[in-house]
Amino acid sequence: MESDVKLFGGPAESVAPLAPGSAAGKKGLKTDALGLFSSVVIGLASAAPAYSLAATLGLIVAGVGLQAPIITMLAFIPMLLIAYAYKELNTSDADCGTAFTWATRAFGPRTGWMGGWGIIVADVIVMANLAEIAGIYGFRLLGFDSLADSRMWTTVAGVIWIIVTTAVCYVGIEVSATVQRWLLCTEVAMLVLFAVTALVKVYVSPPPTAIHVSASWFNPLHVDSARALTTGVLAAVFIYWGWDTAVTVNEETADSTRTPGRAAVISTVLLLIVYGLVSTSAQAFAGVGTEGIGLGNTNNSGDVLSGLGNAVFGSQGPGWFFSKLLIFMVLTSAVASTQTTILPLARTVFSMAAHKAIPSRLARVHRRFLTPTWSTVGVGLVSIGFLILLTTISRNVLADSIESVGLAIAFYYGLTGFACVWYYRKVLTRSSRDFLFKGLLPGLGGLMMFYFFYYAAFVVYADPDYGATSIDLPFIGRTGGVTVVGLGALLLGVVLMLVTTRGYAASLRLQRSLLPRSLPPQTAVEPTSRYVPADSRSGVGGDWFDLIPLSGSRVGLVVGEVLGHGLHAAVTMGRLRTSVRVLARLDFPPDELLAHLDDVVGQNAKEQASVHGGDSTGSEGAEALGVTCLYAVYDPVSGLCSMARAGHLPPAVVSPDNGAVTYPELPPGPPLGLGGRPFQSAEFQLPAGSLIALFTDGLVQAPDNGTDVGLGLLAGILAQHRLPLEELCDRAVATLLPGPVGDDAALLLVRTQMLDEHRTAVWELDADPATVGDARTATTGQLAEWGLEDLSFTTELIVSELVTNAIRHAAGPIHVRLIRDQSLICEVSDTGHTSPHLRHAANDDEGGRGLFIVAQITEQWGTRYMPSGKIIWAEQALS
Repeated sequence: MESDVKLFGGPAESVAPLAPGSAAGKKGLKTDALGLFSSVVIGLASAAPAYSLAATLGLIVAGVGLQAPIITMLAFIPMLLIAYAYKELNTSDADCGTAFTWATRAFGPRTGWMGGWGIIVADVIVMANLAEIAGIYGFRLLGFDSLADSRMWTTVAGVIWIIVTTAVCYVGIEVSATVQRWLLCTEVAMLVLFAVTALVKVYVSPPPTAIHVSASWFNPLHVDSARALTTGVLAAVFIYWGWDTAVTVNEETADSTRTPGRAAVISTVLLLIVYGLVSTSAQAFAGVGTEGIGLGNTNNSGDVLSGLGNAVFGSQGPGWFFSKLLIFMVLTSAVASTQTTILPLARTVFSMAAHKAIPSRLARVHRRFLTPTWSTVGVGLVSIGFLILLTTISRNVLADSIESVGLAIAFYYGLTGFACVWYYRKVLTRSSRDFLFKGLLPGLGGLMMFYFFYYAAFVVYADPDYGATSIDLPFIGRTGGVTVVGLGALLLGVVLMLVTTRGYAASLRLQRSLLPRSLPPQTAVEPTSRYVPADSRSGVGGDWFDLIPLSGSRVGLVVGEVLGHGLHAAVTMGRLRTSVRVLARLDFPPDELLAHLDDVVGQNAKEQASVHGGDSTGSEGAEALGVTCLYAVYDPVSGLCSMARAGHLPPAVVSPDNGAVTYPELPPGPPLGLGGRPFQSAEFQLPAGSLIALFTDGLVQAPDNGTDVGLGLLAGILAQHRLPLEELCDRAVATLLPGPVGDDAALLLVRTQMLDEHRTAVWELDADPATVGDARTATTGQLAEWGLEDLSFTTELIVSELVTNAIRHAAGPIHVRLIRDQSLICEVSDTGHTSPHLRHAANDDEGGRGLFIVAQITEQWGTRYMPSGKIIWAEQALS
């Protein structure tokens, strides 16, 4: 159940209130701020195409030679597959936490936490690197080459760039999108101009290094070895990274379930075109030589575009301007990517905080700008700290940290691909499209990404000669610093994950321990149930269901839901479930039981209010209020079912004759603890074989379905009433909750049964002491007919005592009923409303021993009231 209780607190929280909810679209971010074009721009800008090519193209050429263009294009394939995973997952759950949220939905909170950690690690490292690159190119653009070579000044400039871009992200997503449109248009225009100019010169006035474009460049079979091919693709695949930012801003995008996914796919396709064009033209112009402007020259491998600027455009007249503009383009690419890296990083942290996977104080939203506040500022400060720390320690460590980003990227991309497959596993056979786009393509993308992760971590990066540093590890030996830093960062996440998810694990264990482990077989009904726990710490709440054996072979059915989430909601649920079981065993009718439960809820709220200074509307106190509950009692002897509800959805009732599904119009009652009109019961006659489905709203309020749609889907499933109950439950969960959800869901499904008339016997007696003997005789005869002669003596004694008490203390006719069920039940009803009390008679008392004797020879006994009087009942075990 989504809480409507605002979490806005006192003066300290007035500027930046907590996110009002954790579900997609309910965190308080500005909605409909971005369209498709802006989303594509953000996705492209985050990939930093100019800087990515400048820093990577030389490395690819060094590994595969003339086949660099096709290698650049092949790297597009796994990214496109993962982009489809993002698109499909976003359709069902447009949450800005992306990999964190979806992996949590699919695999649970701990795996999801690691998905979010992968994003955090990658973005923090890359943002520090991009900011430093922006500082270096800024100095080069202004002609301050000496400052560009200074560690201190480039670090200072990098810090300034992080501050500026963080401020832009802080003041609004629309401002960020506007800045990105200008920066990206400049960047793409210069890349196209560079590519076209280079190709024209190759065929008009070629430099000595020029090579005409050949079809062999686009044949991967010409690569020298499989190792070289894999290494080349590994280097190229990460230049596409960043397009997922278009999906991370989904909650601020118009048509949030469709537009971000389309933008992600479009972004990867556009990157393919840009990278293919620029890599081909650069290679045709500069060649792959190891000297001069050749792309194989290791002196230029860190920045091939700046070295090619003067050669392509010239150094005189307009050429000088375009050369400077090319440097400016790499600068804007780094700046734009720095800014767009803050967006997914801040929103991932914000979503994790909103779901309480990390401290919830980070889930604050600016009242005016409607942007994450603490998470945006926090990630900016962390990035600054990371840049200063590693620059101070060693530039070599910083360099290896930057290269280790590939491991974090491959990890969370691969996790997202498999999360898509597992999330939609129950609907993959629904259509060929579902199988292709929800299963096959994301699954292949996940396999590729995890292969790249393994190959990079344990083959390429683990080589002691790779990278700037190597570390001598115990039991392993010398290992490349890139592998140590990359895997070390992820292992640090494992430690933090275990610490931060303890609360969720405790809540879930508590909640599951408080729910029935199994439903015992009953004569009255054939039961089955399903409980689908929420998948995040914010979602674990107070949904519960129960089946309670009652006197007279009757059974109590209950479902309920506590407002709020977390450990306190689970504790409140446990209290209320225990209270319901106690009240039910007192044989209260449904309306009276809810009235007593309402008192219990009110008392709990007062107790919590006293602890929290009299505020019962706080996040914890509110969990004790607004509880919804549905309670029903079914009698297999009469076939009558009475129900009452407190703010809960009515049950579904299915006719055994034609499968017609109805939702009975039960008298509405207010949620427990809020006061209002009194509760009322409604009574129905149900034939044997009827289905009754009691459920919480989490079952029919999936993110992509409204309540009415969910109720309709449930009715369509239950209409197949002749199927086994287990299969019906499985179909209901698979259809209504095709993937894990952010709110608990409980379903209690029973098929009613009638007790055979030959297993009951009823007699009516006059209120005359002479009839006590008749009652004993009739009882003995009925037990002989049932073959229960061994119980004749004790049953005669029970009937004699209870009938005698009825004659003595009440008036009117007396009814005796025997029920042969899992136990032998004896019931004596009269018109009186006073309940007998068990007591120890004194030695000189003439009476008071009969009920004591009855209590000693029976398993249990009790009293239940009817409008016309009361029933005293007693049960004996059948040998």
